[in-house]
Amino acid sequence: MQKDKFYREIENKHHPKEKLVPTHCSYCGMQCGMNLRVDTDSNKIIGVEPRYDFPVNLGKMCPKGVTAYQQTNHDDRLLRPLIREDASKKGTKEGFREASWDEAYDLIARKFKELQNNYGKDSLSVFSGVSMTNEKCYLTGKFARVGLQTRYIDYNGRFCMSSAAAGFMRSLGVDRGSTLPWTDIHQTDCLFIAGSNTAECHPTSMFRVWEVQNRGGYLIVADPRETPIARRADVHLDLKPGTDLALANCMVNLLIQQGFADEAFIREHTNGFEETMEVVKAFTPEYTSEITGVAPEKLIRAAEIYGKAPNAVVLFARGIEQQHKGTDNVSAYTNMCLVTGKIGRPKSGVATFTGQGNGQGGREHGQKADALPGYRKITNPKHVQEVCSVWGITPEEMPQPGVSAYEMFELMTEKTIRGLYLLCSNPAVSAPNQNFVRAALKSLDFMVCCDMFLSESAEFADVVLPSVTWSEDEGTVTNLEGRIIKINKAQEPLGESKPDWQIQVELAERLGRGQYFRHLTTASKVADEFRLASKGGYADYYGATWDKIEKQNGVFWPCRDEQDQGTPYMFLDKKFYHPDGKAKICALPYRPPAEEPCEQYPLRLTTGRVVYHYLSGNQTRRIPFLRDMCPEPFVEVHPETAKLYGIEHEETVRLYTRRGEAYFKVKIIEAIRKDTVFVPYHFGHEQSINLLTIAALDPMSKMPEFKACAAQIEKLADGTKGALL
Repeated sequence: MQKDKFYREIENKHHPKEKLVPTHCSYCGMQCGMNLRVDTDSNKIIGVEPRYDFPVNLGKMCPKGVTAYQQTNHDDRLLRPLIREDASKKGTKEGFREASWDEAYDLIARKFKELQNNYGKDSLSVFSGVSMTNEKCYLTGKFARVGLQTRYIDYNGRFCMSSAAAGFMRSLGVDRGSTLPWTDIHQTDCLFIAGSNTAECHPTSMFRVWEVQNRGGYLIVADPRETPIARRADVHLDLKPGTDLALANCMVNLLIQQGFADEAFIREHTNGFEETMEVVKAFTPEYTSEITGVAPEKLIRAAEIYGKAPNAVVLFARGIEQQHKGTDNVSAYTNMCLVTGKIGRPKSGVATFTGQGNGQGGREHGQKADALPGYRKITNPKHVQEVCSVWGITPEEMPQPGVSAYEMFELMTEKTIRGLYLLCSNPAVSAPNQNFVRAALKSLDFMVCCDMFLSESAEFADVVLPSVTWSEDEGTVTNLEGRIIKINKAQEPLGESKPDWQIQVELAERLGRGQYFRHLTTASKVADEFRLASKGGYADYYGATWDKIEKQNGVFWPCRDEQDQGTPYMFLDKKFYHPDGKAKICALPYRPPAEEPCEQYPLRLTTGRVVYHYLSGNQTRRIPFLRDMCPEPFVEVHPETAKLYGIEHEETVRLYTRRGEAYFKVKIIEAIRKDTVFVPYHFGHEQSINLLTIAALDPMSKMPEFKACAAQIEKLADGTKGALL
């Protein structure tokens, strides 16, 4: 805190016409602390400075973070509502004209009412995102169920954190992304990281990872690619994409066989051990090696290191979660902690690297198809009654559960869903099987999109409403540890753009549902209702007032009342959230990927991020430095595979699957398996790798299998090199 104060004083001395606004980054779940520089003459954001007082990143920032401020006053910002006049140009940037807010609202209200009068309340849908504040996420759920009175709402976290949520719920009885604070990570003795390219996706975590090794601890990484973090690992488990469940079962089997099981902890605090032991005993190192491609000696060594470590943390990310068995993968890796008793204490536990900025809070407060604020279930009458008492409706008025994100697109093609209210999401890039998804968006009778930029998804809309960036509003978000933090407003909204919560309040009035929303005139008033609505739920935020968050530099949920200081460590009392207080060690038979390689499609395709871009790239592809550093997608190919196909570095090839094709430059690299190719997913239109990915869904989380499908490469007849076709 003193160091941050010192830098603040220096800044004000040298730049008397500037002020620093403390806040947090707009991108990933690290939510790194930063200070936005604001010119006091123009009241515009002009830069960023480190913030040393926030304990998660301690002044460190990544390339995205240091340029995030450039979104706010970008030339591409939407400044007024847009209305499409030429329906034949849906799916393009053409055919829009500027309009007033009144005209846009009147059109939306008229079209939404017509659809519901003709086809029922559930003919409308809401698809939202979790790069918004908790307050906006909360209000979006209320707007869908009370303002539009529809059952169909889901969110882009379905493609990001849903398997972690379902796995933690099943294993631990509650979904908080980390059982311990991030400030413990570097103090542990062993990090077991599965399916996370941490150095590129969460780079401000890396100083803690390196510190573990500097202190004499160990790093184990499970990943098909030799990523920067895998290169430094003590053991790199280079498995085939989609085979994590076999690897995790082998780890549990070896931990038991090598004598590392904590029998007292298992007996007193868990269920399911005997059944799990029966399932995993088949996963010997030799058998697991046949499935995963990982050498038996690596598997044995990894289990020995983790088992012997006095303290250890298991971490994972989308690599294990974005599979059609992602929930099983999460529970299987969590089994490692439960079998050894390395959970519910400092320096040991399990955590997921949250992808989106509010990936944790955004899934807790009512945007999921079956969820209500506080992580309540819409199928639980008691939970429904508690929320209805806050919203001022009767339980009979609460819509039934909806369906998951991809299933909503299926209902669009069937004309069950005819209208869409889309905000803070870009499914025309981020959803799997893009040819199908884009056709679904085009089939809608009427679509509204709220965004700060004209995204690829906004190109399908009939009305586009200009929303603000994160720095033009205030509220809370919840980072990857479960720490609730405060986003502070640094600049007034650009042009006529408005915060999403305000748009929803004003739309509700036009739809004749204003009595449930008109009292919410500021973000802080939304926050007060949101905290009340979460009170008593699993994710209880009631005691996390904005004042407390500021004083404590964040508050870990649950935080139940004014006296409660929050919960940095989960399960210190060894009481889990299942009714009997015990955790569940899950017996999980192995299932292969939904689509295995064959003669026609002999390669395994996997996808992921690069350090310079974020999610669908709607923000980062507009930032000059980030765009220059990674201007286009590429396909990583092992040298021996490239030789087999006669492919050269930088040559453009056709990559295709059963769902589609795209053209990418080749990056020949040894840091990938010979049977695997990798493409980053941040790019739109015909550069989107999700034209090729499969929509096989996890039966519990409904997560699509982004990380594994069968593919083939084709060398172009003319040997094209250079720019993409």
